[in-house]
Amino acid sequence: ARFINAASRDEIVFTSGTTQAINLVAYSHALPRLQPGDTILVTQMEHHANIVPWQLVCERSGATLKVAPITHSGELIVERFVELLTPEVRLAAVTHVSNVLGTVNPVATLARECRRRGIPLLVDGSQAAPHLPIDVRALGCDFYALTGHKLFAPTGTGLLWARRGHLDAMPPFFGGGEMIREVRFEGTSFADPPHKFEAGTPNIAGFVGFGAALDYIDSIGLDRMAAREHELLAHALEAMRKVPGLRIIGEARDRVPVIAFLVDGVHAHDLATLLDHEGVAVRSGHHCAHPLMQYYGVPATLRASLAFYNTHAEIDAFIAAIGRARKLLA
Repeated sequence: ARFINAASRDEIVFTSGTTQAINLVAYSHALPRLQPGDTILVTQMEHHANIVPWQLVCERSGATLKVAPITHSGELIVERFVELLTPEVRLAAVTHVSNVLGTVNPVATLARECRRRGIPLLVDGSQAAPHLPIDVRALGCDFYALTGHKLFAPTGTGLLWARRGHLDAMPPFFGGGEMIREVRFEGTSFADPPHKFEAGTPNIAGFVGFGAALDYIDSIGLDRMAAREHELLAHALEAMRKVPGLRIIGEARDRVPVIAFLVDGVHAHDLATLLDHEGVAVRSGHHCAHPLMQYYGVPATLRASLAFYNTHAEIDAFIAAIGRARKLLA
């Protein structure tokens, strides 16, 4: 609660990660309210976790999905997003930071426009939380989801923050032990939030690790981490732009140190394998963002992700490894 500046610990629901958190909102908040003719608004840069749950509840309810477009530089077209907030929109869902492009979306602005129209806003904060200070009260959104392993915590940990009014109104998504007040065969009464959404034995060890990870981040300071990462990002972008045939996918002005790229004539998977042999770890593939790959007209990209613990020397080694890999593939 302190990490994201929640008003109360009772606004925090422990989940296995962002995916479960978004599904919780989809089935407990959205589905009971959706009717044929309603819509849910997302953006073109979303992770599958912020697309598929909405598709599933739309199929069950007769609602439809609308998509706000982005520019070729990888920035959300805010004016179009606002234009698409029409009366039939029942919920909007947007990533805080693109897991592919590193683009930082203006969530506070989007939340303000949603509030003016009475539309709840869910924010996928999975990629933002490791790089940006998060203040859910200042952002003004209704739901905020994040994943522990992006924050150096164990896998299988995460959380959903939601305004208490939403949590009070939402029915449970999972049933079982620990989320009840009293169980009778004639009917069951449920515990108050967040407990009514935390059925079963929790990932106790994982959440102890999650707490330790947040203490570690607090000991360094996200502001210091962000400043260091901004410096590393500038160095990496400058070096990558000098590599012949290297194409950076997405050139957003406000971004975190996540860089998607391709090299002419080299398949992303092949280059990733050769870089691995050089001791350089990148990810290749569609990054759970098929619609975004389709927008750029590519089957896959490579993604280099930097963090505060990386060094300029490691970036230089990465660039040199690309050069050696290209020679092998020539």
